[in-house]
Amino acid sequence: MSTSPVPPNDAPHAPEPPVPEPALTDFLLAHKLAAPGEVARWTPLAGGVSSDLWRVDLPGRSLCVKRALATLRFAADWQAPVSRNAYEWAWMRFAAEHRPESVPVLLAHDAEAGLFAMAYLPPERYPVWKAQLLDGEVKVATAAAVGEVLGSLHAASAGDAALAAEFATDENFHALRIEPYLLATAAAHPSLRDILQGLADRTATTHLALVHGDVSPKNILVGPLQPVLLDAECAWYGDPAFDLAFCLNHLLLKSLVVPGRRAELLRSARVLAEEYFRCADWEPRAALEARAASMLPALLLARVDGKSPVEYLTDDRRKQFVRTVASALLSAFAPTVEDVLDAWWAALEELATESRAV
Repeated sequence: MSTSPVPPNDAPHAPEPPVPEPALTDFLLAHKLAAPGEVARWTPLAGGVSSDLWRVDLPGRSLCVKRALATLRFAADWQAPVSRNAYEWAWMRFAAEHRPESVPVLLAHDAEAGLFAMAYLPPERYPVWKAQLLDGEVKVATAAAVGEVLGSLHAASAGDAALAAEFATDENFHALRIEPYLLATAAAHPSLRDILQGLADRTATTHLALVHGDVSPKNILVGPLQPVLLDAECAWYGDPAFDLAFCLNHLLLKSLVVPGRRAELLRSARVLAEEYFRCADWEPRAALEARAASMLPALLLARVDGKSPVEYLTDDRRKQFVRTVASALLSAFAPTVEDVLDAWWAALEELATESRAV
């Protein structure tokens, strides 16, 4: 199978298209996703820090190929086992059984090579939620749909012993989430070390439902029917409160950089949480919500001082705002998500008042 057409003679300076490794083209041939001799154009897709992601255009069709990296693309040294690719594939198979409209169509998987292929979803029909939010396109209905999908998947997996055994990925989750988010942040904030260590220990020992592990707007496409979830490399049978807090965290952080849509972003966070809790029938709401409420400020702080800071928080004043509010919430336990959202909103209002006074 060839890779891509040679640029025409009248475009001598056109950049050479990327040529994939033979293992990638062999993968397509082995799984009959491409025929021998077919021309394939491989285009790297942006945004991947833990995997190589390619769009592959073949005659009359396109697909997406993903391969896990052993070393993540971060300034801080961050190693993670490539076996997570197989768990991501397994998570997507589970999700496809229960919410087929909320994951791409799955095509083929090679566990040994750490590769899988899935349908390519064109951005004109499946925009990335993160891009919409940063552009100020904040639709509360989208947040509600995300909360419902996430809650329904957690509910479908809760108490399932077979899933618990299949996704006993504690080592992966520690490497991808507990260490770089909670423990790295604890090292940066000695005064909060015991609190963050306690959250890490509690999370590691809570096993209630199948967790996606990276429910971030960058991994959610706004589909014509339902949100589509991607990038389940952190899949783990553990604490579902982590997923809820992880997603809410991003809505709060974006309210700092999209000030004209703060009210809608906070409303989105509230509605997402409520829709999620409507689905949560596996344990008392108070227990689930308390874990999410305590995890939320820890993740806020982690996205400033952990191993994976958000790229759009570049202003020192905003970073300090996150540190101040998150540290206060961690030190004074808030029992509900609503309490955390109220505290964040009040702090934003105070920040806005101070800015107007300057």
